[in-house]
Amino acid sequence: MAKEGADMTEETEYMIDKNVESSGDAKEMRAVVLAGFGGLNKLRVTKKAMPDPQDGEVKIRVKACGLNFLDLMVRQGTVDNPPKPPLVPGFECSGIVESVGENTTGFEIGDRVMAFVNYNAWAEVVCTPVDFVYKMPEEMTFAEAAAFSLNFVAAYMMLFEVANLREGMSVLVHSAGGGVGQAVAQLCSTVPNVTVFGIASCFKHAAIRDSVTHLFDRNVDYIQEVKK
Repeated sequence: MAKEGADMTEETEYMIDKNVESSGDAKEMRAVVLAGFGGLNKLRVTKKAMPDPQDGEVKIRVKACGLNFLDLMVRQGTVDNPPKPPLVPGFECSGIVESVGENTTGFEIGDRVMAFVNYNAWAEVVCTPVDFVYKMPEEMTFAEAAAFSLNFVAAYMMLFEVANLREGMSVLVHSAGGGVGQAVAQLCSTVPNVTVFGIASCFKHAAIRDSVTHLFDRNVDYIQEVKK
């Protein structure tokens, strides 16, 4: 594990361009750029032109951004109709409203927000349509907000729009330790008397034990255990 950690640190350090420093130049920003599909060596931190909000858009100073399985698929080029690199990955972020475009209402400079972004979230600043920007609850941290949007929307759609979750039902959650899995378990708690069966690796059990009714090791025959 120590060697693996050292290797990961070395690879991450490779991604960071030592010549790229946070600049006071308002015309530039730092961003993580995917130069081509493949491994982590295809990602680099570099400078890009600072975006300006267009009509109906909000400009956000990013404090945290999400990292999801979708981002991994984008990096590998395995999504349907992948965009042509170079590109800035990332589909969700949180931060502070820095400015708003023309014909944009509902937000003021300084608002703490979370947002869906069509790529470009892995940057210091991002612009996105106001329809995909939401004010954060006061008690929510930027890290929590950045990890909320995609996971909980996916979980909500599966539970309430596809499965039509109702009182007294049972739900089997594969990968209960993942972001969507944890969101599913938490949303199940909003419906009375729902039994949640969670499947996850043993090392994740301690962190998610309180959010599921019955927890099973994914490396054993959990089907028979669930039937019991």
